[in-house]
Amino acid sequence: MPISDVIAPQLPYLRRFARALCGNQASGDAYVVAMLETIAADPSIFPKELEPRVATYQVFLKVWNSVRLNRETSEPPSSDQLAAADRKLEAITPMARQAFLLVAVEEFSVAETAQVLDTDEAKVSSLIDQAASEISEQVATNVLIIEDEPMIAIDLTDLVTRLGHDVCETARTHKEAVQAFHKHKPGLVLADIQLADGSSGLDAVNEILENFDVPVIFITAYPERLLTGSRPEPTFLINKPFRTETVQAVISQALFFDYKARRPDAA
Repeated sequence: MPISDVIAPQLPYLRRFARALCGNQASGDAYVVAMLETIAADPSIFPKELEPRVATYQVFLKVWNSVRLNRETSEPPSSDQLAAADRKLEAITPMARQAFLLVAVEEFSVAETAQVLDTDEAKVSSLIDQAASEISEQVATNVLIIEDEPMIAIDLTDLVTRLGHDVCETARTHKEAVQAFHKHKPGLVLADIQLADGSSGLDAVNEILENFDVPVIFITAYPERLLTGSRPEPTFLINKPFRTETVQAVISQALFFDYKARRPDAA
């Protein structure tokens, strides 16, 4: 199969990635064109042994990183209370920014991201940690955890704290969750579905979202209760058992891009 036929299906997604990386579509498209011209001049640089999407992004980032300016970090934002539109991806260290976008926006796995960046999984995990930490400097907030399993609540509290956020409270029931939200007005909610007294974290979140706009990440062993095929469905859903780097990337994505939750009505 010609390389052009392999690359063509990847281009809409690559343009999205390039736009996020560059900050605007025109610059992103210029780099995509530069990649295509580079491959046309020397087809051997396209790694045909890799999965097509991985190979396309790998070549694109080799072109991107060949420009010295793209390997330098811009000055960070002057205010730690920036609106979402003013937050700068450029303030994140370049390699960490690439890893963050590949995992959080393009939804590559850590293993695939390691292939794209031509490194190992440990390095990718380290880069995601770095991006999460740098993002937290821009969007640090207080977090409500709705979780009835003590060990999981401890793990999530530790993870959130290491990212630079504050856990305002951990709620174990629907009633506790709603009361805690009204008390603290958190900037992010991490919620399980099945709670200690048989009540529903889903119902608690729906009650909260009747009056407030806040990003919600569901972390649950029962994703089928949310992924019903009908709308609305939650923007963020992580399966238990979860990977630390997945939770980090999703928290960073939710806060950095200022996503608001929609009410994920039960089926």
